[in-house]
Amino acid sequence: MAQPPIRIAIAGALGRMGRQMADAVQADSRLALTARFHRPGSVGDGLVSRDEALAMADVVIDFTTPATSADLASFCAKRGGPALVIGSTGFDAAELADIADAAKTIPIVRSGSFSLGLNMLVGLVEQAARALDADDWDAEIFEAHHRHKIDAPSGTALMLGQAVAGGRGVELDAVARRVRDGVTGARPTGEIGFAVTRGGSIIGEHSVSFCAEGELVTLSHAAGDRIMFARGAIAAALWVSGRPPGEYDMRDVLRLND
Repeated sequence: MAQPPIRIAIAGALGRMGRQMADAVQADSRLALTARFHRPGSVGDGLVSRDEALAMADVVIDFTTPATSADLASFCAKRGGPALVIGSTGFDAAELADIADAAKTIPIVRSGSFSLGLNMLVGLVEQAARALDADDWDAEIFEAHHRHKIDAPSGTALMLGQAVAGGRGVELDAVARRVRDGVTGARPTGEIGFAVTRGGSIIGEHSVSFCAEGELVTLSHAAGDRIMFARGAIAAALWVSGRPPGEYDMRDVLRLND
């Protein structure tokens, strides 16, 4: 007997990703778009209140802002559901703590990128960092996005930084260099550098370069259409529905953590 479709609510429904997600959900027979909501006071265009949306959903897909996502996670936890797929980036420590606390009650998939290809890249970067000695190979992360992106480095760039640090067995915050300006001196051994571009309509470009004397290894990914993020969020929604409470990421969805 066929399973009933998973009921999906879209947060931030009037944003770029919110509209893209609604189209993608409606095109997937495994899902049913039951509600769309935006910030308080938003009306029309088929929108409902947050309370109404949560009551009609098995999973909420949320590409909004860090503060909104953290608040939504806490609210969902207090009412015992629904599950959450969070694609916002740029969280501060308090917001991450709120999400982690909510994940004790409900299942949450949170990722800096829902691109399936990008998440495969993260795994490859971690393998490369494990194999290439930090004493000999400098690591540099480059990312470029459209002019409207409000956080830097991107959540995806930080995922890649965490992958390098994880492969090397170090804490990213202890070795990250996010800005270089002026007379910076020689590069410290083991440093993980970040470079950021913001401009035009770039959807997303990321690369990690491992640089040694006489050779260079670069692993990269470029986004050509936001539909790839929607595909990944749908995969996450299908995976997280019915899961036990916990904070998961796309490595769990792709079974890279098995």
